[in-house]
Amino acid sequence: MGRLYEALRRVERERQTPGAESPDPAMPVEMLNAVTADPIDLRGVRSVKMEAQENSRLVALTDPKSLGAEKFHSLATRLEHLRSARQLKSLQVTSSIMNEGKSLVSANLALTLALQCGAKVLLVEGDMHRPSIGSRLGLTELPGLSEWWNARDQEIVQFIYRLNHLPLWFLGAGQPSDQPSQILQSGRFAEAFLSLNGGFDWIIVDSTPMSPTVDANLWSRLVDGTLLVVREGVAPVKGLKKGLQTLDNPKLVGIVLNEASDFDRTNYEDQYYALQKKS
Repeated sequence: MGRLYEALRRVERERQTPGAESPDPAMPVEMLNAVTADPIDLRGVRSVKMEAQENSRLVALTDPKSLGAEKFHSLATRLEHLRSARQLKSLQVTSSIMNEGKSLVSANLALTLALQCGAKVLLVEGDMHRPSIGSRLGLTELPGLSEWWNARDQEIVQFIYRLNHLPLWFLGAGQPSDQPSQILQSGRFAEAFLSLNGGFDWIIVDSTPMSPTVDANLWSRLVDGTLLVVREGVAPVKGLKKGLQTLDNPKLVGIVLNEASDFDRTNYEDQYYALQKKS
C-alpha cells in the first residue's frame, strides 16, 4: 500500500496547490504497479465504428487468416503465457527511434488480444507528440488525454470509446501536446491509470520512441512491462543502447524484430516477430 499512499498524497498536494509546477521529468516518481484498484465503470461508454482500410496493415482485423495475423496471434499467446509467471497486465510498445513500426504492432496486438484471445483490452494512444493510432483505425478528432487533462472536472472514462462493440476500447491522445510529461508524471494521471488497470485484462500503450523525449521512461514507471520494436536497417545499435539506458526500469518482456527489406510490403511472409522471456 506504500505506493498507493504516496501517489494519493501527490494527488492531494496537487489539489491543494492548483497551478503548481510539475516535477522535473528526471526526478524519480513512485508508481502503482503492484496495487489493485476498483474496476473502472464502463457503463455508458460510447461505441464508435472502426473503418480500417486494407492498406492500414491491421491484418488482425482485415486479414485474420494471413501469416501476419498468425504471427501476432503467436505473440499474443506468448504474452498470455508469460504473465502466468509474473505480473503483466499493462504493456508499453516502444522503439529506439521513429519509423520502426511500434504503432502498427500496438494496434495489431491489441486487436489480436481482443479478437483471438477474448481479452478485455484497452488500447492507449500514448504518443501525445505524434499520435497515429486513431487515424490508422479510422477514428479522427476524438477527444482524448489532452482534453481530459484540460477538463479538470471530467473523469477519464468519459474519453474512452468502445470499438465496434468488440471487447476492445480506445483512449486516444486527443490534440497533440507539447508537454505530455506534465500529464504522465502527475499524481492525477497515476490515479486515473490505476483505475484503468482495474477494468481491463490488458492495457496496450502505443508509447513514444525512447529518444529524444522522456515519455517512454515515464510510461515505464506506470506499466508492468515494455515491448521493444526494432526494425532492421533503421534502428542504430548505439541509439538502441542509449535509449534503453534512459529507462529507469525498462521491465523488458520482449522484442519484435521487423525485417526492413520486406516490412513495407503487404506480404508479411518475411517478417519475423520474436518474444524473448525476461530471464
